[in-house]
Amino acid sequence: MQNVTLAVAILGCALVLVLPRAYALSAYVGVIVWYPDYMRFALGTLDISVSRIVICVLLLRCIVDSGIARQFVWSRYDKWVVLSIILWAGIYCAAHYDTAAAFENRGGFAMDTLFVYLAARLTITNKREILSFAMVSGVILAPLAVLGAVEAVTHRLLFYHLTQFRSWRASIIEGPVTGEGRWGLTRAMGPFSHPIMFGSYFATFLPLVRMVRYRAGLQRSMVYILCGLAVIGALSSMSSCSWLMLGTVVFCLAMERFPGCVKPLARVLVVFTILVEVVSNRHFYHVFGEAINVLGGDWWQRVALVDRAIADFGTWCWIGTGGRDPMWFDPRGADFTDLNNEFLMVGVESGLFGLLAFCVVLVLAFRGLARSYRRTADKTLKSVYWALGSILVGTIVVWQGVSYFGQPLMLFYCVLGLIGSSFTFAERKQPVLVRHARSGVAVPAG
Repeated sequence: MQNVTLAVAILGCALVLVLPRAYALSAYVGVIVWYPDYMRFALGTLDISVSRIVICVLLLRCIVDSGIARQFVWSRYDKWVVLSIILWAGIYCAAHYDTAAAFENRGGFAMDTLFVYLAARLTITNKREILSFAMVSGVILAPLAVLGAVEAVTHRLLFYHLTQFRSWRASIIEGPVTGEGRWGLTRAMGPFSHPIMFGSYFATFLPLVRMVRYRAGLQRSMVYILCGLAVIGALSSMSSCSWLMLGTVVFCLAMERFPGCVKPLARVLVVFTILVEVVSNRHFYHVFGEAINVLGGDWWQRVALVDRAIADFGTWCWIGTGGRDPMWFDPRGADFTDLNNEFLMVGVESGLFGLLAFCVVLVLAFRGLARSYRRTADKTLKSVYWALGSILVGTIVVWQGVSYFGQPLMLFYCVLGLIGSSFTFAERKQPVLVRHARSGVAVPAG
């Protein structure tokens, strides 16, 4: 299978070199969502994934392109993203008992985060490119959603056979593979490592595809089909986390018609949370966790994990644990601590400073999107900013039940790169086309 992996890597590199920039980024997304991240080939002591090779080639293309370099201007948001990644990786290496292994681990982490962020930031430079990226990525999404529905109905995990070729914890497979069932259906996972991550992929791209609805012709008609497939793909995971993210994203998109209600609703949510904490005999996250556990998942384990993290705050708050297992009690009886909360994962690996820097990135993203939304009168741009904000809200919600690694982590930093680029869209002056100059009608570019 190493020859197949190498062939996929060569094909991916060729696509990101020859395609237009927006489509090249879509080709990278196609590689990471269709070819399992655990399928790697050996290079000395390193196990190299296809996605890391392709992103290095795409980033190198952006760097050597003088036109892209001239357009790029570092923003405060860019600096905080880079700083958060450096803190996350640097503190991990400083606290790890094996420096060489730590550098090797964080080197791959940098390719999955920093390289992806910079590539997305450099390739998407205007409204037209982000819409093209969204549409092509949505087309890539469509057959994967069908595959998810097939897995859910047939009870066969079609990609799971490839786990026997993993270089770590290789599976021993004999005969067809059936997945975990819920409500008479199987939890689909496709080429991802977990059903939650499979479902969150579709919930992430639903807002991106929807923002293309203002384009005319065939693309506008395709938007509704692709959005429907994204919903089917998210539901096929049969995961409470994925369904919760999907519901959150759909609610946020529906609120685009009532932007004035966002702040009052946020205040009501804060007040309600405080009331639950005061009135209930349990912490608010225990109450909320039980309320949203509609599919019978392990939310009780997740809230217990938060309790333990608070109780042992002093053991990880400064420099984390250096990648070592904090050995917190797992009520499910697992022999390791399943840190299935993104904020706890960042805190445990990078300490309080890394966690704060990570939170600053999220705050700056929301502030920048809100400011850009208010600054532009272009309804398409407004839809772009609202869609990106909806993805962020949905991602923060799903992080309460899963910590990202592999493909979802790359997709998230790709979204952060899109957000960083989108801030410049509203700042550019929109030219008046010559043919409209006499009538005095200004036509937006892109």
